[in-house]
Amino acid sequence: MKRMAKNKFHEGSGPSQRQLRVGETIRRALSDVLARGDVHDPELNRMSITVGEVRASPDLKIATAYVLPLGGDGQEDVLKLLARNKGELRRMMSKKLALKFAPDLRFQLDETFDRMDETRRMLAQDVVRRDADAPDSGSDDT
Repeated sequence: MKRMAKNKFHEGSGPSQRQLRVGETIRRALSDVLARGDVHDPELNRMSITVGEVRASPDLKIATAYVLPLGGDGQEDVLKLLARNKGELRRMMSKKLALKFAPDLRFQLDETFDRMDETRRMLAQDVVRRDADAPDSGSDDT
């Protein structure tokens, strides 16, 4: 008899619907807590922080929040402040979540906007535009 693994950890497969749903719920709760300035840290409350995405681990025990300070200034400070206040953030967030356990929070810089800017810059280069406009000489349409 072949036994199936209890948890799916297949490389290449994306997150489950449950992971996506929990990640979005955590993102909203965390954004709400940060926007209201409910944390007892004046340095953190002075910053406007965007929570772009939250990815939950398959077992939902770890949630990685991708954050960026408004305007992009003070990125390293944001990570330090969030890490320093992660216990309080977790407690506040867990009150808003309908989960059995509040996941451990991890914070990383959201580099999505940087990657989009870099892609735009690359696509705007003359060489790339010339290649994109050139007719495809290698296709066989016969």
